[in-house]
Amino acid sequence: MTSSIASERQALEARARSLVLPKGFVFGAATAAYQIEGAPQADGKGESIWDRFCRLDGVIADGSSGDIACNHYHLWREDIAVMKDLGLDAYRFSLAWSRLFPLGAGRANATGFAFYDRLIDGLLEAGIEPFLTLYHWDLPQALQDKGGWYSRETAEHFANYAAAAAAAYGDRVKRWTTLNEPWTFCWSGHATGEDAPGLNDGAKGGVSASHHALLGHGLAVPAIRAEIADASVGIVFDLNVVEAASSDPADVAAARRFDGAQNRWFLDAVFKGRYPDDMLALYGKLLPDIRPQDNAIIAAPVDYLGVNIYRRSVIAEGTELAPLNFQRIQPEGSYSAVNYEIWPRCIYDILHYVSDNYAPKAIFISENGVATKPETVSSDGHVWDDLRAKYYVDHLEEVSKAAGEGVPVKGYFAWTLTDNFEWAYGYTTPFGITHVDFATQVRRIKYSGKIFAIIAGEGKTLTETKPSARLA
Repeated sequence: MTSSIASERQALEARARSLVLPKGFVFGAATAAYQIEGAPQADGKGESIWDRFCRLDGVIADGSSGDIACNHYHLWREDIAVMKDLGLDAYRFSLAWSRLFPLGAGRANATGFAFYDRLIDGLLEAGIEPFLTLYHWDLPQALQDKGGWYSRETAEHFANYAAAAAAAYGDRVKRWTTLNEPWTFCWSGHATGEDAPGLNDGAKGGVSASHHALLGHGLAVPAIRAEIADASVGIVFDLNVVEAASSDPADVAAARRFDGAQNRWFLDAVFKGRYPDDMLALYGKLLPDIRPQDNAIIAAPVDYLGVNIYRRSVIAEGTELAPLNFQRIQPEGSYSAVNYEIWPRCIYDILHYVSDNYAPKAIFISENGVATKPETVSSDGHVWDDLRAKYYVDHLEEVSKAAGEGVPVKGYFAWTLTDNFEWAYGYTTPFGITHVDFATQVRRIKYSGKIFAIIAGEGKTLTETKPSARLA
């Protein structure tokens, strides 16, 4: 290692130690069931839309799937050991709906429920608070076959599933998220076909799925509260602060439309009890059946908002997703392996956007991180992901700034705990603060993980974790 690299790392570690965040600020890492668990048919689990989607030709960059992924279903103890080594306060994870209800409704799968019992108990024994997400994109295929998120019945099934999960885990889990990123799973899954279930129905598909997903959220909130008196319930949106590419009125209008689709459609519905008038007018005949009581259902009071933030959106007039009619502009700068601009200011901007316009009781940065090309273990046994390490310091400095200005940001979750199956990118774009050798399932905390541990106030010796002998 050259002296300049050593000096840069020393300077970065000094910046990490100097970060100031509010007392009680939660540091955690996040994952999603399909991306890490594997075991798609184990112990009675039903098929999900991602199990089905990954069988299609050409939809995943490397032709892979989440069939094995990180084998978390069997190696969860090793993953908790990694979390302890990182000094995490909390772990944000999702339940696989079809592991609990193989057909999405009806018969419960006791073995699936028991898996999450073990995981939750293990987290609590390790002093790590579980933040549980009910839906992170893996709808049971049996419900998709009946219409999926195009059907109001799916929203009702979701509320029943939420109630059952709350009844099972509410004695130990107090932090509940209904949906993760409805913009992405509704539009990428139903408008463009990039994600499961692979429907290419344009804006009509995106809007219809979005309304029914939000309806499911609104029905689930009181269902959870009915089972857990002291539950803290929220929803996670993937948001972007939107900038017009120029002062041209056409670009300004396109940016307004994009902001309406990705941000205001969801935020207004939950926090203001109505969809934005300009977007209702824009979508017009593309809208699904929105019944009089739906707005009030969707606006069930929440305790916190989770914000997933990866970039800003610079928008010009274009032809994408009519009638949104936009194009994304890529300003000169640094980009991640998934072509997201690395722009730390975005996290400060989105925190103020949400706080200033919607005033949620509390905000968590529920995902933030950066993709790279696949990494290798160096000859010294380390994974030196300096770009990611710097990314976390840069972005958390912006969080610290916003918190100091009164934004009620209460925690930050790194995306993601371990390298995993990254949806349509397969295994080509790792995000993890822990490296996974998918051939051996050895976990090895990266340099970014060390930096994250320093920020969290737990600068300790970090090691690798190997799978137990029974699974090696």
